[in-house]
Amino acid sequence: MPRYALQIEYDGGPFAGWQRQAQGLPSVQEAVERALGKLEPGPHTIAAAGRTDAGVHATAQVAHADLGKDWDPFKLASALNAHLRPDPVAILAVARVPDDFHARFSATGRRYTFRLVARRAPVTHDRGLVWQVLNRLDIEAMRAGAAELIGSHDFTTFRSTLCQAKSPVKTLDRVEISEHPYPGGTEYRFDLAARSFLHNQVRSIVGTLERVGAGAWSPVDVRAALAARDRAACGPVCPSQGLYLVGVTYPADPFAG
Repeated sequence: MPRYALQIEYDGGPFAGWQRQAQGLPSVQEAVERALGKLEPGPHTIAAAGRTDAGVHATAQVAHADLGKDWDPFKLASALNAHLRPDPVAILAVARVPDDFHARFSATGRRYTFRLVARRAPVTHDRGLVWQVLNRLDIEAMRAGAAELIGSHDFTTFRSTLCQAKSPVKTLDRVEISEHPYPGGTEYRFDLAARSFLHNQVRSIVGTLERVGAGAWSPVDVRAALAARDRAACGPVCPSQGLYLVGVTYPADPFAG
């Protein structure tokens, strides 16, 4: 059966996460599998690079699917998008890939961006797409706190107690924090890169760094929290709506060219 890689964009707000839910709650995976079933008799089961949580968005999620027909990638993307309406899910690209390609296990890196807006007035156009706080943050203090997390560490403090990863040790390759003009306030973007992440790791890190930016924590407190290897030492876990899966890296980009 031909295998296809799908690059997927979605608004996670209406969904209970990427993964199909046993309770019948809406999921992105179910929406895409349902669209596939309109093109070829199912059932279809697809695998994704990352199982994003409820409310988390994606601009470049990657999944793979095995189909019976030899589809032209462009026509397959167009047909899937037609059947995905009105769900806020779009297939950005489709590529034919080798049979041993796996969206999750072939990936060598993942990139997330978190959007945080600081302003007094309620957010309107980006409601459900950013985390809003009222006061500006100290970006240099947050950068100093983030520097404590770069490299290979035991991230027990920064992972959910429900995390199923075999080891809490991960290598965080990059945490970059940038500041951008925003109507009536300021937007802060947190860009994180690693081979893989623990459950709730990004949201735990951003929630902790926000405390540093607000002056409630110091960068040294981040170092102490990491060293504690204790979930109770973590700062608040920030809400899901500001988080985006923005890229997945493979040894050979399936969508290149």
